[in-house]
Amino acid sequence: MKHLKIITLVLLATLYSCEMKKSNYNYPETKKGDVVDVYFGTQVADPYRWLEDDRSAETAEWVKQQNAVTFSYLETVPFREKIKTRLTEIWNYPRRSAPWKAGDNYFFTKNDGLQNQSVYYKQETLESDAQVFLDPNKLSDDGTVSLATFSVSNDGKYLGYGTSTGGSDWREFYVKDINTGENLTDHLQWIKFSGISWYKDGFFYSRYPTPKEGDELKGQNKDSKIYYHKVGTSQDEDKLIYEDTANPNWSFGASITEDEKYMIIRVTESTTGNALYFKDLSKKKAEIVKVVESFEKDYSVIDHHNGHLWVMTNDDAPKYRIIKIDVNNPAKENWTDLISEDDKNVLRRISVVGGKIFANYQQDAHSLIKVYSLEGDFLYNVDLPSVGTVGGFYGKIEDETTFYTFSSYTYPSVIYKYDIKANKSELYHKTEIDFDIDQYETKQVFYKSKDGTKVPMFIVHKKGLELNGNNPAWLYGYGGFNISLTPRFDIRRLVWLENGGVFAVANLRGGGEYGEDWHKAGTLMNKQNVFDDFISAGKYLVSEGYTNPDKLAAQGGSNGGLLVGAVINQAPELFKVAYPQVGVMDMLRYQNFTIGRYWATDYGTSKDSKEMFDYLYKYSPLHAIDGELNYPSVMVTTADHDDRVVPAHSFKYISALQAAYKGNRPMMIRIETDAGHGAGKPTSKTIEEWTDLYTFAFDQMGITPAY
Repeated sequence: MKHLKIITLVLLATLYSCEMKKSNYNYPETKKGDVVDVYFGTQVADPYRWLEDDRSAETAEWVKQQNAVTFSYLETVPFREKIKTRLTEIWNYPRRSAPWKAGDNYFFTKNDGLQNQSVYYKQETLESDAQVFLDPNKLSDDGTVSLATFSVSNDGKYLGYGTSTGGSDWREFYVKDINTGENLTDHLQWIKFSGISWYKDGFFYSRYPTPKEGDELKGQNKDSKIYYHKVGTSQDEDKLIYEDTANPNWSFGASITEDEKYMIIRVTESTTGNALYFKDLSKKKAEIVKVVESFEKDYSVIDHHNGHLWVMTNDDAPKYRIIKIDVNNPAKENWTDLISEDDKNVLRRISVVGGKIFANYQQDAHSLIKVYSLEGDFLYNVDLPSVGTVGGFYGKIEDETTFYTFSSYTYPSVIYKYDIKANKSELYHKTEIDFDIDQYETKQVFYKSKDGTKVPMFIVHKKGLELNGNNPAWLYGYGGFNISLTPRFDIRRLVWLENGGVFAVANLRGGGEYGEDWHKAGTLMNKQNVFDDFISAGKYLVSEGYTNPDKLAAQGGSNGGLLVGAVINQAPELFKVAYPQVGVMDMLRYQNFTIGRYWATDYGTSKDSKEMFDYLYKYSPLHAIDGELNYPSVMVTTADHDDRVVPAHSFKYISALQAAYKGNRPMMIRIETDAGHGAGKPTSKTIEEWTDLYTFAFDQMGITPAY
């Protein structure tokens, strides 16, 4: 009995020691400044303002110290390397894109498995041998230079392509001779959010002025201009086509109709709504025609047909329609419908190929493909394998075949070759993975949010899962900017699923799943609906026996990072682990960096009105932190080259959280180097990141993965 007592005391001491070790993470002492802002009479302290200078030596040292804490903890988890090994193992599968024809050649991308960037291939016919045409892996030693733009000239002679370094939104454009494979001398810089629109012997593009040294990744992007670049010349010789010096916050994008007759100018001041101009390029001194000058609705030109611009719009159609605008009489009273708004389904994309119109609709957050004649008459649907997401149906109006892709959460990507005249799909390529995906299932449920609104959610798990309330679950959400979360295959999720995990995606208000009304229901003074939807999704997973709060993780990136940050302030007891990734965490100052001002149509700004300030201040993740709350274990993720949502958001947020939180759970930040908002991230870095996300979740939930 005495020995048993001694053993018990030793065990208790050991457990106490482990708890103390885990609670004492030795976060770096983050200094506080005395900055105070005043909004409509309210004083708001911003003690970590100095961290907004992401290029200072002081911030660099802080980053180094924070990463040291995070990685020191992760390195102590015994199964971390096993997770990485398993992730690498299942990631190592060949995958490719659907081919597309440009000029006299077909192009496609392929990744052998673990290549950091997918490689571009060229072939003369679908039956001929494919040759490597452009390998982005050769642009850098570590894969941190990615290809962001790929555009073949109309005559098929040249490729214009854009690269991104370290994940930044900044692009550099180059020109390649397609026949010889040689790069020309063309090199264009300081391009952001621009395509390459070929016209005659050059192309149109838009750019910003060269930023001040040190402001490249955080300075506001203003004074957008459209230029024309002639192949073989230097950027200094590019011709200025359009600017508006009276409106420096506006951005401009140019595109050219397939017949090269019209230049379309899309004018934006935010992520929602745009003005629409066009110019007749067949007339030397043609004026720019301003069809729409407001930013209240969205207008996307599909092409020019017989004197009319075909335009996809939500003007008088929350679920979108296709209209015809007479180029000679473009006033709104002369617009006519080509394809009217669907009462139930949301129109997301349109393509015109092979003399048909392919309309990609969204039905309860999954794809529905309808085919119309050029006169707008409905012909038939394209049969799909199951509920999932479709991409493709691209090409020229004279093409006889096209390609499309299909995938879902439990359906790896499949490429189909489609006979346009016969409405017949033929399997062209199937992705093969070393994983028995047939053991898993996807279901769609509809749950009620706080105000009674029905919200859809996809739930993925192993077949035969016992709803005993004890399964680890991972809830993902976004809820903003008219973006829809539709079913897509993601190799990263398999590690979670094969360890008995439940993966759920909630289609929150603020997204585009049900059109503009659904989007607006989650913006501005309605933003709380998004948080309520996410919290209700978590409560549904608990009440239905999928999981419990000690085994529920919350994840979201960008606007979804804001979502997670806000939700754990409002319902911390619902989650065990939280991942606010590259999030908008400072809702009072987000508009002051790069293109942050564009988000004001979804968020509003702290300077709009006292009412708007009060609303933002109440839910802003940074400002709503309460040290008395029992927060879940938090791992913030960001990257040093993120110039979309600058890392200062995450830096300031984690500093405030570490300072306020009184509990024993980890409040950590993982800061990636030579990476940005997410696009173009090398495979090696992605595997490392997801290794750490899973290591953190499993360890905090007390689960040892079966490896």
